[in-house]
Amino acid sequence: MGPSLSGLLTLSSTSTAPVVTAGSFLTLHYRLAGPAGDIINTFQDKPATLSLGTGELSPAVEQRLIGMEEGTHATFELPAGDAFGDRNPEMQQWVARKLLAQMGDPDEQYAVGDVVQFPTPDGTGSYAGAVIESNETAVRFDFNHPLAGQPVTFEVKLIGVL
Repeated sequence: MGPSLSGLLTLSSTSTAPVVTAGSFLTLHYRLAGPAGDIINTFQDKPATLSLGTGELSPAVEQRLIGMEEGTHATFELPAGDAFGDRNPEMQQWVARKLLAQMGDPDEQYAVGDVVQFPTPDGTGSYAGAVIESNETAVRFDFNHPLAGQPVTFEVKLIGVL
């Protein structure tokens, strides 16, 4: 004969939800917002999947997730500079229009506020820069994270933890 019903009830009541650890693979909805509003928000779209410890989230944000149970919905307020570091003036750099033309569309117009993806030197990834000013021969980009040096609201709903 199969297991008794009372045995099943005991099993289900003592099982606990998976908890986020340093190497967890997560399915989640999340929102990162600064003083000017949302930078990313997946709540209206399909959930994100990511692995902790791979640099997809900042270490400060990952620390908030560790120990959290699957199914949790929480919001954290991170102080200025905590989530993505302070703004670094050296991360603002001029890029010659000639180089931009070689890397992309030679007729591209760069307007202040545009975000441009650049390939990493090894060609395996990319990083973004926001246009902050331009002149005839070059465009100045800010390669700081858009939320660097700002207070950040981090909202998360953990859907799955593996």
